[in-house]
Amino acid sequence: MKRKEFIRQSALTAAGLLCLPSALKASWSPKEDTILGHAQKRYRLDTKWNQASFAQHPVKDCHEMVQDKQGHILLLTNEIKNNVLVYQQDGKLVKAWGNQYPGAHGLTLFNENGPDTLFICDNSLHQVFKTTIDGKPLLTLNYPKETGKYSKAEEFVPTETAIAPNGDIYVADGYGKDFIIQYDYKGNYIRHFGGRGEGDQYLLNAHGICVDTRNPLAPCLIVTSRQHNAFKRYTMEGVYVETIPLPGAWVCRPVIRGDYLYAAVLQTNARQGEQSGFVIILDKSFKVVSSLGGSTPTYHNDQLEEMYQTVKAFQYPHDVCVDNDENLYVAQWNSGQVYPYKLMPV
Repeated sequence: MKRKEFIRQSALTAAGLLCLPSALKASWSPKEDTILGHAQKRYRLDTKWNQASFAQHPVKDCHEMVQDKQGHILLLTNEIKNNVLVYQQDGKLVKAWGNQYPGAHGLTLFNENGPDTLFICDNSLHQVFKTTIDGKPLLTLNYPKETGKYSKAEEFVPTETAIAPNGDIYVADGYGKDFIIQYDYKGNYIRHFGGRGEGDQYLLNAHGICVDTRNPLAPCLIVTSRQHNAFKRYTMEGVYVETIPLPGAWVCRPVIRGDYLYAAVLQTNARQGEQSGFVIILDKSFKVVSSLGGSTPTYHNDQLEEMYQTVKAFQYPHDVCVDNDENLYVAQWNSGQVYPYKLMPV
């Protein structure tokens, strides 16, 4: 999120914060080896995973992370001294590259029948870039004037991409006009949907998107509608299916691994601007089963109670990466230039 917009939105709820129940305040801060989570999804926290030197490889906002087919963990930061840091799973830095993405925000990996490719969304440049795994440019998507909804590049502020199995590219304009724009694998415009409006099919802060193939007979798109505190499901053609409410949670992008969906919660409604983030895990039926640093997921009459931070393990978590061994890596925005944390299953 852009700092100016974050401050503006936080100020809108300042009056409500004065009456914040004490139960919604985090009770304590974690020590090393703290166990977080619930039920079968509990993890040991490692805040010292990173072995990179800040003097040589600094970070600003740590926005997103992915794992490539070599097992390396890639971190995207908007520090132009090194936009991408490449790690081993033990936290040792392998290499770093990139100094051309001042607004680096979204990082998506796609395997094209062999080679891994990356899709990078840049807020400041108002563009989406497809590159090789080591940063060689392959394709650039500019603002989507084909939609008829944009008159200039500055109106397009992409935050995330998702790539369909056939190579179609879905771009979430999460800090712009909240449309999802679909292209073919060559970058040719197909359609757009979402955007702002009154009705369930619309989005507000379409921060993230992913392709859900857990039901192979009915693949779908899961889109973040962060200020609605929800995910929304659409068909691959952009037809609205349903809303998944996540009360209280300013949720970031959905990340699917196996049967589960993982997501960082940047902050809560009740404590905007107060480093109130945590991480949630949803099962295949979209029920929250674990909250890392957050309240125990509780349902009444099939309705999820409002979630809140209980352990100050994170400040503003922005993304979750799940590796091949089911370890989690959490990247954080606006959190004192902190490197990612690792969480290991227990």
